[in-house]
Amino acid sequence: MATRRSRKSKSLTVKSMELARSVPQVVGHRITRMSLAASALSERDRKEFQMMVTEKPAAFMQSWTDMAMYAWRAHQAFTASTLQFFIMPFSYRKLWAASTAAQVHNAAVGVLDKGLTPIHRKAVLNARRLGKTKLR
Repeated sequence: MATRRSRKSKSLTVKSMELARSVPQVVGHRITRMSLAASALSERDRKEFQMMVTEKPAAFMQSWTDMAMYAWRAHQAFTASTLQFFIMPFSYRKLWAASTAAQVHNAAVGVLDKGLTPIHRKAVLNARRLGKTKLR
């Protein structure tokens, strides 16, 4: 029996694969640049290293904020469906346990997706940008 994946899990998989490909490129480029610069930093190197330091906290803060907001909304939806079940238990056509499991699974995948998006976006853009720039 074939299993069907939701769009979010495919998106999460693709983002993870792109992140796994982009991060080593960015790290390799930046470490090479650091070793070539040694103690004499050019203005271009100084800007790149400053951006390297400031972009990570910003991306992680955006990631945590998006994850918290998504989890909060998912919790509200779960609470609403639970209350609706207890108010009208016989109005549901699906089994409550199955729909609850699907809801929890979708919430977990959504939280992961929201958390990975800002980091993925920054890493892929950096890989593209640094791939076009020369080391010297």
